Amino acid sequence: MKNIAKKIAVFSMVGMVQLGLGASIIEASPFYNDGPQRGVQLDNRGHNNDNDRQREHDRREREEKQRHEREMKRHHHESEREWHDRQNKEKQRHDNTMNEIAAGLIGILIGSQIN
Repeated sequence: MKNIAKKIAVFSMVGMVQLGLGASIIEASPFYNDGPQRGVQLDNRGHNNDNDRQREHDRREREEKQRHEREMKRHHHESEREWHDRQNKEKQRHDNTMNEIAAGLIGILIGSQIN
């Protein structure tokens, strides 16, 4: 069941990327751009905010990697089996946390493109 959910998620993301690329290509195409020329105004609004979010993302990622390293080491009171069980759980937790952090970065990128 997990594999099906993962495949659906991946194919949905690929479809969204293709749809986004197609929309941007159509929008940039001179064939569909019959109206008056639209100028692009570049400014620095929100630029510092993006840097703050990027720094926050980097900090969270660094802290998670340090925490993961500490948790992967064997505790002195653990048996071999307990250690491996805890490692497996920690790997799953780490992967989930890193995915959440990456999703935050994607949100930052999308947010900076909208401004």
